Amino acid sequence: MIRRVLALSAAIALAACNSSSEEPQEIVVDTTGLDIPDVEVPEISLETVREGTRALSSDAFEGRAPGTLGEELTLAWLVDKFKAAGLQPGNDGSWFQDVPLVEITGSNFAPLTVEAGNETLKFNYQDDWVGVSYRETPTTAIKDSELVFVGYGIVAPEKDWNDYEGVDMKGKTAVILVNDPDFGVEGLDGPFNGKAMTYYGRWTYKYEEAARQGAVGAIIIHDTAPASYGWTTVRNSWSGAQSYAQRDDKGASQTQMNGWVTKDAAEEILRASGKDLAQMTAAARRDGFKAVPLDATISTSFDNSFRNYESKNVIGILPGTKRPDEYVLFTAHWDHLGKCEPGAEDEICNGAIDNATGTAALVALAEANAKAGAADRSMVFLAVTAEEQGLLGSEYYGANPVFPLNKTVGGVNMDALSLAGKSNDVTVVGPGKSQLDAFLDAALKADGRTATPNPNPEAGYYYRSDHFSMAKRGLPMLYIDGGQDLVDGGVEAGKAYETAYRDDAYHAPGDEFDENWDWSGVMQDLALFYRLGRMLAMSTSWPNWNEGDEFRRLRDEQCTGVAPCNPAATKG
Repeated sequence: MIRRVLALSAAIALAACNSSSEEPQEIVVDTTGLDIPDVEVPEISLETVREGTRALSSDAFEGRAPGTLGEELTLAWLVDKFKAAGLQPGNDGSWFQDVPLVEITGSNFAPLTVEAGNETLKFNYQDDWVGVSYRETPTTAIKDSELVFVGYGIVAPEKDWNDYEGVDMKGKTAVILVNDPDFGVEGLDGPFNGKAMTYYGRWTYKYEEAARQGAVGAIIIHDTAPASYGWTTVRNSWSGAQSYAQRDDKGASQTQMNGWVTKDAAEEILRASGKDLAQMTAAARRDGFKAVPLDATISTSFDNSFRNYESKNVIGILPGTKRPDEYVLFTAHWDHLGKCEPGAEDEICNGAIDNATGTAALVALAEANAKAGAADRSMVFLAVTAEEQGLLGSEYYGANPVFPLNKTVGGVNMDALSLAGKSNDVTVVGPGKSQLDAFLDAALKADGRTATPNPNPEAGYYYRSDHFSMAKRGLPMLYIDGGQDLVDGGVEAGKAYETAYRDDAYHAPGDEFDENWDWSGVMQDLALFYRLGRMLAMSTSWPNWNEGDEFRRLRDEQCTGVAPCNPAATKG
């Protein structure tokens, strides 16, 4: 534990000795017609952020898993801090929005047994594979289900792409590659946006599509580079209790099992089936790929216990003075993985960086805005639940918004703030998507920093945090990560920090509070977030998605005939 945290700090320090001259790329944005006011940033409390992170990530909070004592403590902490900051309850007099969930916990996992060719292969749970059921059923049992390699498991009519064409998947198990067919190419040109992952590359989509195809099971082949995280992350995230949105059919429309296998296990299965994983992967990337039934079947079983419960989003509001029925949104998820390694010497995934930092920052921004006095528009501070289970809290809010989305101007999401120190830039996840970039550009110029596009678009980060639940419903949202070009150490130091965090702490017990952290970069970013939120709250503009963006149509439909969300309606 201590070794992991110290390794993270040591890697940053080592890289700082070797600064890079690489310059961050500036994102050019059009500010024509937008009202972007100047904003002064007041003092933001470092103590609030630091001590909030310390408290939320302490062992007493047990990793903040939804539906546990950790949730109770977190909700009480948030309400206490929101009250003290000067916010009002945001949901018709309540601080909470109930989020109905079901928790399913698997146990007594049999090995994953594969009959392939003339061989019988057995793979151990957690070491070689993980699996869960989305169904509320006491036992999951799959016996002699035929395996079908379906490439990337994508059905995209608009791209004339169907990996399932001609295959009846009923009773069968889909074997699926992670990411999408453009992974590994240079540049952003290609049927699936080139190097940048699309939603078709996310595991959520792949399981959804396998269920639509009638598959009994869906197994994704893990590979660190296209997944953008190692097997430890998969093992910790997919073991133990899992929460899902409650379904009227109790999950009957879902596959019996969704899971992952290691790349080594997948190579062994395909080899025994007379196939080669590398060759099959290459074929799956080409237009016209057809699914390949394997000479193999799988069997496994495990028990499920389940309970229906309500977790909660926490909502505070600072009502506006001139246009209180127009809203600006700050979001951060309060949850983490809880006891991710039960029985281990250190069984708690404390989630200090992910996302005690963002939750504490939400409180600090509420304090600073309340002290500065209410803005023209109302400012909403939304701490959502169950992000780690698939963005469930923000998804519920997006589907059941307390404040209408066509009355919400836009927002900023905060997830896993960077403790790498001050930077010359910030990382913009999904740049060039909306007119919010113009507000960001103005705020960065005021701060003397620049914007750098996400250097790993293949990781699909735009689809992996809570802003996406709002964006896919048309609401413009910004998601900004810490900078890559550190003041002390340059780009090389920034990369070292990211690598060390991903390898030693991300979704692991090593994500613990460290007394030696450098908070200067966090405070630098909070000043930026304050400025952005305040600009939007004092502006009269309604920034939209850029022409041609995937979400532009949704926002236009959302705002049709609605003033002032639709400027034409206002003029009319």
